[in-house]
Amino acid sequence: MITNVLSYLETAAARCSAKIAVREPGKHMTFAQWEDYSRRVGSALAKDESIHAPVGVFMDKGIDALCACLGAVYAGAYYSVLNPELPDARLEQVDIILGTKKIITTEAYLQRAKELFPGATLYFIDDLKKGPVDSERLEYIRTQMIDTDPLYINFTSGSTGVPKGIVVSHRSVIDFIECFVDLFFIGEEDVIANQAPFDFDVSIKDIYTCLKATATLVIVPRRLFSMPTKLLDYLCDQRVTTLIWAVSALCLISSFHALDYRTPSSVTKVLFSGEVMPLKHLREWQRHLPDAMFVNLYGPTEITCNCAYHILNPSRDYSDGIPIGKPFPNEDVFLLDRYNRIVTQAGVEGMIAVRGTALALGYYRLSEKTNHHFVQNPLQQAYPERIYLTGDIGKYDKEGNLLYCGRKDNQIKYMGHRIELEEVEHTVNAVHGIERCCCVFQKEKSQLHLFYTGGVEPAILHQTMRKSLPVYMVPSLLHRVDTMPLSTNGKIDRKKLLEELS
Repeated sequence: MITNVLSYLETAAARCSAKIAVREPGKHMTFAQWEDYSRRVGSALAKDESIHAPVGVFMDKGIDALCACLGAVYAGAYYSVLNPELPDARLEQVDIILGTKKIITTEAYLQRAKELFPGATLYFIDDLKKGPVDSERLEYIRTQMIDTDPLYINFTSGSTGVPKGIVVSHRSVIDFIECFVDLFFIGEEDVIANQAPFDFDVSIKDIYTCLKATATLVIVPRRLFSMPTKLLDYLCDQRVTTLIWAVSALCLISSFHALDYRTPSSVTKVLFSGEVMPLKHLREWQRHLPDAMFVNLYGPTEITCNCAYHILNPSRDYSDGIPIGKPFPNEDVFLLDRYNRIVTQAGVEGMIAVRGTALALGYYRLSEKTNHHFVQNPLQQAYPERIYLTGDIGKYDKEGNLLYCGRKDNQIKYMGHRIELEEVEHTVNAVHGIERCCCVFQKEKSQLHLFYTGGVEPAILHQTMRKSLPVYMVPSLLHRVDTMPLSTNGKIDRKKLLEELS
């Protein structure tokens, strides 16, 4: 029985030690090297007490970051990737919540790390990888770990202006990955192109699928996503077979008709998630890769990547919408009405709820919020059973497939990321000269708008937001208005603002 994700790494290293596990421009790493480097990192971290404590990984995504993450796990810790692309204000917020005493970084980020994480001990990955392996210490630590121990913390947008840390255990990842690899026929001959940053849970599928299947993981540099033709060259030259990507990344390629320039004909599997896939973009991909399997994946970070999937039928129209499909094995995805009664009738909307081993442990240091979203199953009162309330609205079609209908609240999916509109507003309202603001999402055009009153020029406000928010959370369209429309209860009328855009 597998109880720790390190078993994937160790099995892969024993079975095909010399095989290239990960490639990035100008560099590669075998499975044996991955295990060796991770054990060295873990041994160094384990010199001080690290069991059941967080370790921050403050470096660019790539081979070294993978060694840092699994090295932290060898030390009995759990990791949280602190993406250097995020603004300082965001990273400082995360650091306050995480409270980590250990940060793994690189020489390039030394000064910034000192300023951002003054209470932590800094470790350089290059030094850690050269250190000795303390097999006895690592073996002892392993005996102290169980499958419900945390593996990683991913931070997502929070409605109060403070990000939430979602804690996911070894058991949840193992439960999901075991099914994921088998369902989509991913094997050792596959080459997986990593699109997502390592602080985004889509990358969990890339990393642990690679280990479980002993496939090869190819790191796609972020810069290539602003150069579609070079991105296609890279995918083709690397002979990529599998794309587990956010919808926005796939649409980047199809929007520029880059597939007409060069088609990655080696690709046999395209799995997408994060938001609704526009039909015209799907059809563009299907036209160029007619023999590939296309899969729509659904699920929030709180249930470990995905809880439902739909393998698309090439001959089906899908003009009525692409289903999110049916649950993964060992997961129950169902609908609840406003009275917490189960919904089974086709066409009737309800909130999507999930139960199963893949549920996250909860939110880091946020017990009240955890108890609000991870609740007792209202359909079962005889014994304790947690479910997760997604806040998403769904319905069944006539074939029994689940369809996504939108958000219950003001959390949206934009550019593959979940965003709380209130967090954007919280940041803007703190800007000197802003009186009131409201952020709205125009779904049909996939555009994020900010309306505000005050004397700040739009260009200045845009620059200010970029200093505090991740780029995907900065509204691209700013509207300075004289007054805000109000609803009957005195709140800003979001619906009215959206109507003004049409």
